[in-house]
Amino acid sequence: MTREDRFAQAGKAAIMQNIQGTISFLLAYPPFNQMEQAHLAWLVEHAQLRFYAAGEQILHPQDGPAQRFFIVKQGLIRGERLIAGQAKPDTTFEISAGECFPLAALIGERATRTIHLAGEDTFCLTIDREHFVSLFRRSLPFRDFALRGVSSLLDQVNHQAQQQASESLGSHYSLDARLSELSDRQPVTCSPVTPIRAAVRLMHEASVGSIVITDPQQTPLGIFTLRDLRGLIAIAETDLEQPISQVMITNPSHLPSSASAFDAAIAMTGQHIAHICLVDRGRLTGVVSERDLFSLQRVDLVHIARALREAPELEALVALRRDIRRLVDSMLAHGASSTQVTRIITLLNDHSVCRAIELCIAEMGDPGMPFSWLCFGSEGRQEQTLHTDQDNGILFNAQTPAQAEETRRRLLPLARRINQALADCGFTLCKGNIMAGNPELCLSTSEWAERFGKMIASTTPKNLLASSIYFDFRVVWGVASAAQRMFDSVLQRIAGNTLFQQQMAQNALLHRPPIGRLREFILARSGNDKDTLDLKVQGLGPFVDGARLLALSNGITSSNTLVRLQALRDARLIEPLDADAYVEAYQFIQLIRMQQHQLQDREGRALSNRIDPDQLNHLDRRILRESFRQAKRLQASLALRYNL
Repeated sequence: MTREDRFAQAGKAAIMQNIQGTISFLLAYPPFNQMEQAHLAWLVEHAQLRFYAAGEQILHPQDGPAQRFFIVKQGLIRGERLIAGQAKPDTTFEISAGECFPLAALIGERATRTIHLAGEDTFCLTIDREHFVSLFRRSLPFRDFALRGVSSLLDQVNHQAQQQASESLGSHYSLDARLSELSDRQPVTCSPVTPIRAAVRLMHEASVGSIVITDPQQTPLGIFTLRDLRGLIAIAETDLEQPISQVMITNPSHLPSSASAFDAAIAMTGQHIAHICLVDRGRLTGVVSERDLFSLQRVDLVHIARALREAPELEALVALRRDIRRLVDSMLAHGASSTQVTRIITLLNDHSVCRAIELCIAEMGDPGMPFSWLCFGSEGRQEQTLHTDQDNGILFNAQTPAQAEETRRRLLPLARRINQALADCGFTLCKGNIMAGNPELCLSTSEWAERFGKMIASTTPKNLLASSIYFDFRVVWGVASAAQRMFDSVLQRIAGNTLFQQQMAQNALLHRPPIGRLREFILARSGNDKDTLDLKVQGLGPFVDGARLLALSNGITSSNTLVRLQALRDARLIEPLDADAYVEAYQFIQLIRMQQHQLQDREGRALSNRIDPDQLNHLDRRILRESFRQAKRLQASLALRYNL
């Protein structure tokens, strides 16, 4: 019997002596906690326990096709790969207890591309490749994990988040549900010549809040709702015998029946409507109302949006803002992703900003010249959470410097009043004074163009910091066309300035993801932040900065990080698998951040982006570590692309 055979026999004996203990160990970690007991028992029966001393090589690319599947039972495995231009191998990942390898190599029947070393004295459960293949065929959860890796674990995380948020809310509801599932009755319709009275009678008999006016081919021409009826009744001279076509809302908003409940909620909120027509191939197939979407909720999105936009005074607006926090709990309970929730928060924040501007104009008087309200940073990217401050500015038209100065003089008092009103609504005043009430941010179109031009032409630390804020912008209130034309010219300047791109790349590498070689996370060592890391700066920051740089350098106009990554993926500027991994990592970090804010708010604590990872469960810690690794990979690709 060879030495290898003796070790294998001893490892097998160790497993057989403690089968139940080994199964209990596996049940603490995904994907094994999702597998059937019989499949787990089969895995353990065919496993061996192997020991690797610190520094010992376990797998190497030169070994040929992978022949074993490994599960770390105790210790640490370090993956190293030699990257072009580097003298020493770079640690690309670390694998700790409960994790496994090398899945991609086993499935692809190839050698691993990474050197696997024992980072410390380590014990691994191993099974031969033939048993791995058999387990792959037997267990669906194991097969899903083997094919999708960490992506498959996100399903568990999202389910956990939904369960936690549902504890106080009850019913199950998914914002990913198709609209066809929510529209369970035939739409009530009539022709354009139907009298108003007859149309209202049809609505009453069917107990619906709307009627769709169609042509003979069932193409929707207009819609009439109970809200419209109330407006008509208020006008005493309204003739209810006139054709419905005279009072209907033409070109009704519509979506395909395959669209999601989230799509409908966003459309209703953005357009201040309560009904969406479902249209497939030009024909009306159904109608979905806000009641269909949120009838079971304590707080509903469309109602809050409408109340915000119609708030009669600032005090009412401030009071309504409290409902947004409850809405976030409701959305998470109903299956909304972190991306959907941040988009909803931003949308409601936009409504709040618009109404605050209108109320301040009513209070102080119309300044007499049109202007656009710009937002920057996370609001510009449509990525706001409950913890947000103000980053805004004003853009106006002026023909001469003197006219610009006079316009600025008249707008600044209003801008400062708006900034204070927003502070009352919970949008913290910006400590860096990046606000419209600052004369340096109340500028004409040509002055904004000049400001952006200076940022690009002179790559000072101050300008590079400014670019990370001001290049994520959009118009929230006012006309957007002038700002968009100005920014299109800015994109052309960036695309032609490789020095500025390289400096932006250096700036994007300043905040490194908080993971190191010798421990899972790199935490603050002292002060009030001791034993914590920053989810926003260290976690989300690398993705935001990297996506911004690549988007601006390639003429992509969107300011949203995930939309930028998707556009870069579509243009093949980022490999599809890499882009998908970056998106999942970004979404997960945002989810952890959002859950932390919810917990802090419920406990009456100040909202913070810093977190102690020891407070997370094993699954969340594992995926957070993997998410930081993806951020590290993105930064490494930027360094390679820009020769840094």
